Amino acid sequence: MTTPILGITGWSGTGKTTLLKKLIPALNQRGIRTGLIKHTHHNMDVDKPGKDSYELRKAGAYQTLVASAERWALMTETLDEAPLDLHYLASRMDHRTLDIILVEGFKHEAIPKLLLYREGTKHSVADLICDEYVIALVTDITMHHSLPVIDINNEQQVADFIAEWLKKQ
Repeated sequence: MTTPILGITGWSGTGKTTLLKKLIPALNQRGIRTGLIKHTHHNMDVDKPGKDSYELRKAGAYQTLVASAERWALMTETLDEAPLDLHYLASRMDHRTLDIILVEGFKHEAIPKLLLYREGTKHSVADLICDEYVIALVTDITMHHSLPVIDINNEQQVADFIAEWLKKQ
């Protein structure tokens, strides 16, 4: 059995991370254990210069696993790899400890998604791209749509929707 994956998508500035910071605790309170995959367009490094793990990775290790009693992290160099594969990334997670994997970004993936829209961003509501994978709109405006519309400022309402969706998976 694989863990259900749910995308949290929307244009930059719609509040994806802000919502997730409130949504994850709301899901945890319901007993739903969440994993998260966040896509970034920026060059990122979770390690720090001067740390042994950083220096060893920079020395040429293609994979570096750093572990402590509290957490562990696996860093994999992907410079010569094909574009990121969401399902491959999800397969690296420990599904025994998860009920759902939330994905921030990867908006063009063929996965169920919540599409976020916030008034005041540089896009209009007419620009919303609802592909066949969007299962609900999460917004701060009143709108009528064939899809469920959820208040972006009410993480409990979003968590309730996700909990009901998970029961059907």
